Amino acid sequence: MSLALISHHQLQADFHDHIGLQLWSLRATALTKGLPASLDFAKKWGVVELEGALVTPNMTAEQVRAALDARGLKMPSAHVQYAELTKDLAPMVRAAKALGVSYVICPWIPHQGAFTPEQIQQAAKDFNHAGEVFRAAGLKFGYHPHGYELIPTATAGETLLDDLIRATNPETVCYQMDVFWIYHGGGDPVKLLNKYSNRWVSLHVKDIRRAAPYGQPTGHAPDTDNVAVGAGQINWPAVIGTAQKIGVGYYFIEDETPAPLENVPASLAYLRQLKF
Repeated sequence: MSLALISHHQLQADFHDHIGLQLWSLRATALTKGLPASLDFAKKWGVVELEGALVTPNMTAEQVRAALDARGLKMPSAHVQYAELTKDLAPMVRAAKALGVSYVICPWIPHQGAFTPEQIQQAAKDFNHAGEVFRAAGLKFGYHPHGYELIPTATAGETLLDDLIRATNPETVCYQMDVFWIYHGGGDPVKLLNKYSNRWVSLHVKDIRRAAPYGQPTGHAPDTDNVAVGAGQINWPAVIGTAQKIGVGYYFIEDETPAPLENVPASLAYLRQLKF
C-alpha cells in the first residue's frame, strides 16, 4: 500500500515530535510588538510547528512565510473565520499555499444564545462545501468544536456535536479537539477521541483550573480558569495516549491564561517529560 493511501489514523507518530504552539497564545505580544516577536518566542522555546491564521494583520501570507522560514519554523495548520467560508475561497486557498499550510481549521460558528440543530444543519452544509474546495486544492479542511456544541439531543448520550460530525463528509471535513472546551462543555475527551477516531487530526492542548466548574456547554470561561498544562483537572496521559494511538498528528498548546510567557514554557516542560 502506498503512503498516499494510508489514512491519518493509521500513522502513529510520537507526539513529542509534534508539540506545537497556537500563536493566539502570544496575542498580547503580537499586538504590541508584531508577529515576528511571537515567532522569536517560539524559536526560543524550541517549538517548530505553529498554528496561526490564514490572515495576519499588516502582513501578507508571503511575508509571514518568509518570517517563518527565517527562523526554521513551520505552520502546518491555520485558522479561518466562518464568515470567510461563505465567500469565494480562492484567496484562502492562495494564502494557505503561500504559508505552507496543510490543515485549514474553522474555530467558531457564530451564534447567539444556545446553539441549535438548525445552526448545525447550516454549518454542516457550509463545511461540506468548504471541504470540497480545499480538497480540490490539495488541502484539508476541519472544524474546532468549542464546547457549545455539547448540548444534549433527544438521542440518549449524544449531543449536537455528534449530529455535526455525522452530517459532515469524513472524506473532506476533519476535526481539531480543543481539550479544554470539550471537557468544560461536559464531554469526555478520551471517549470522543475513540468514538470518532478517524476524524480527529490535531489537539489544542490546554488545562482547566482544578476548582473550576465544568460541564457547561457555553463555549465561554474566564481566562483565569486556564492553567499551565499538567496543573489542572485533565488526565493528560490518558488524553494524549489515546490521541497518539489513533494517529492524531499535531498537539498545539493554546495558552489562554493571564501569563502565557510563564505558562507556555511550563506546559512545554510537562508535555516533554510525558512517557507512555
